[in-house]
Amino acid sequence: MGRLMGRTALVTGAGTAEGGWGNGKACAAQLARDGANVVCMDLRADLAEEAADAIRAEGGTAVAVAGDVSRSADVKKAVEQAAKTFGGLDILVNNVGIVVPGGVVELSEEDWQRAFDVNLKGCFLTMKHAIPEMLKRGGGSIVNISSISSIWYLGKTYVSYYTTKAAMNHMTRVTAAEYARRQIRVNAVLPGLMDTPMARASAVRNHGARPEEMEDLWKKRAERIPMGWMGDAFDVARAVAFLASDDARFITGQALVVDGGMTLGQ
Repeated sequence: MGRLMGRTALVTGAGTAEGGWGNGKACAAQLARDGANVVCMDLRADLAEEAADAIRAEGGTAVAVAGDVSRSADVKKAVEQAAKTFGGLDILVNNVGIVVPGGVVELSEEDWQRAFDVNLKGCFLTMKHAIPEMLKRGGGSIVNISSISSIWYLGKTYVSYYTTKAAMNHMTRVTAAEYARRQIRVNAVLPGLMDTPMARASAVRNHGARPEEMEDLWKKRAERIPMGWMGDAFDVARAVAFLASDDARFITGQALVVDGGMTLGQ
């Protein structure tokens, strides 16, 4: 019996546009491996279905829902799908996030707002619609995927990303305080420099890295981490599954850093 057997989870950003295992897809798969029924939500229907297919291929139970987390109606539909298909909702994983390069001078107002709509408003809306459904079950667990960039300057001018993730951390704390007595736990996971498809795509898209440079670039990236190597999406997923489970039943309002020691300042 898995530690999440009989639970139902909604994972946003469950697809991996670059292929392979991104954080959302790994979280969905790990929750399913621990016994949960999983609703895989993604902006792209094909990626949501791909994540659900990966779970079903391992013998798990999953359905796919396409939707935009910045649209209240889409989020409401995903929560309703969980309740209709599996009888309720116990776990929410907020994994959606976009990176828009630029500091306060260079970044356009439109890009600033877009980052807030996806990264922060999306987190707000999913909790807004999920919590009433969780209360019907007597409680639940919410895990928001933040970033060490919310507490640590990484040397890149991603002001909108850093700011939205910092705000997510505090929204996690205040929501945890509000709902603790009603048995809804709210925590955040802060990944560090991870080896994920999105990270590799960002190196190309945002920093102009060429394929022949990736091996050297990734070596230098790993050298910034005290442990000397980068984690992957399943390192994030296992932290999420822990916080979602009763193993963490007395933990709420916390920010769990998963970074190989990078924010220790060594």
